[in-house]
Amino acid sequence: MPTPVPTPKSAPAPAPVPVSAPVPASASDDVVTPLPPLPSLAAQAERLVALGVPELAGLSAAELRAYAAEAAAGDAGARGELLLAVHPDRVPASALAPLLRRAGKPGFVVTDMTDVDLFVPHHAELPDAPLYVVAGPDRGDRMANWSPEEALPALTEEGRTPLVLTEGIHWLLQQPEALERNHCFMTIGSRLRKAGGALDARTPAIWISNGTGRDGRERRDAPKVGWCWWNNRHTWLGFASAGCRTPVQAVADRS
Repeated sequence: MPTPVPTPKSAPAPAPVPVSAPVPASASDDVVTPLPPLPSLAAQAERLVALGVPELAGLSAAELRAYAAEAAAGDAGARGELLLAVHPDRVPASALAPLLRRAGKPGFVVTDMTDVDLFVPHHAELPDAPLYVVAGPDRGDRMANWSPEEALPALTEEGRTPLVLTEGIHWLLQQPEALERNHCFMTIGSRLRKAGGALDARTPAIWISNGTGRDGRERRDAPKVGWCWWNNRHTWLGFASAGCRTPVQAVADRS
């Protein structure tokens, strides 16, 4: 009779992770490409002029250039690189998204987010000015696989402010390299308040389309403005934030 082979003892099961605890993103072979510096504010202004943004905002190209020059002379850059942004009241996300480009394809808003322009700043205080600068934009890769509910208090504790959707788009207009496969971001500074007063559970995000489903194959690799649930986690989404926002009063007074 053959000798019975003893059954090896199974390893103890790992301790469960509390639902409220963020889970680190799993390791992968993806290498995060270091981002180049943002262009100068003067160069950013020229980029917006070339895209026709001043006309969308009801401003002249000269006003936009003057603002960039004034902002560059200030000290807003003390908290990092500067990003030129147009207030969403002047140019909403639906008008900015098609200006994005990746792999030669324009950006788009998902078909089930026709109310994208109703998402307004939440836990993000924007200057009362048509144009302002955002200091130190960051993609928030360190928070990949966190939920928005977990990320917001962490950003607040760090003294940072979440980007609103239009700021995220402005960032990609100036620095397209900030959007990489498996390294995209949410803009949880924008939320939609429903008629009853409760916040909509959808949270805006920007990532790269796979060309599946309602996106259509022709949109594969295009920049995509969509949404994710407030309590969900995604290994490929960080949380975009900034150090501060600063208006240039001389220009704000002319608006």
